[in-house]
Amino acid sequence: MQHRRPKKTPDQEMIFGRHPVMDALEAKRNFEKIILAANVRGPFEKDLRKTCKELDVPLQTVPKERLNNYTRKNHQGVVALLSPIPYYQVEDLLLLAYEKGKHPLFVLLDGVTDVRNIGAIARSAEAAGADALIISKKGSAQINDSAMKSSAGALNHLPVCRVNSLIQTAEYLQMNGLQLIAADLQGEKMLYDLELNLPLALIMGDEHKGVNRVLLEKVDEHFLLPMRGQTDSFNVSVATGITLYEIMRQQK
Repeated sequence: MQHRRPKKTPDQEMIFGRHPVMDALEAKRNFEKIILAANVRGPFEKDLRKTCKELDVPLQTVPKERLNNYTRKNHQGVVALLSPIPYYQVEDLLLLAYEKGKHPLFVLLDGVTDVRNIGAIARSAEAAGADALIISKKGSAQINDSAMKSSAGALNHLPVCRVNSLIQTAEYLQMNGLQLIAADLQGEKMLYDLELNLPLALIMGDEHKGVNRVLLEKVDEHFLLPMRGQTDSFNVSVATGITLYEIMRQQK
């Protein structure tokens, strides 16, 4: 039986082995995720699952053969991929934004899987004064060194939140006073017709699939970007940059 090769980039730092991984968890290192072989059982597995849950570290279980694609060394059934950035809690950043006396601005990315787009969006978001970038734990590109390079250093300054559910996060932001706006090819308003001088959560989706329809149903305003050429859409990082510039212009 063949297994797909894991999506590990060459520039991603890795720890393997039971004691090194548990030591890194105890030291509260920044993790992208921890990968556990499906045949690992017993006290170590229970301790690992408990600790990952307590620290909100994603834990993925895979057939043991797949771990050999990460390293041929003695990994003892567990590999950890480290993240170059820390992850923050949405609740903490929202409170901080309100305490600053400004309109909160959060950027939510739905299904954006290209690390270069993530980096470019982070660069625009940081330049526009956004409070955070929010990505999903599943179905989103990992924040690795390639994303860091594409962001031109912005990911060192812009907080990133990694959440279990973008839908629940959007609902939470909405309940706490933020207007949800989303780019949508079926939108009825142009971006420049929106009132944007208020607390905002901007939702952007993959340029091919767009924002998830269930998430779109939660949105307060759907908007289009004006276009004159034959191309049917902008790259998601370009579209996000255009939108953030208009938000910044209205909130000056």
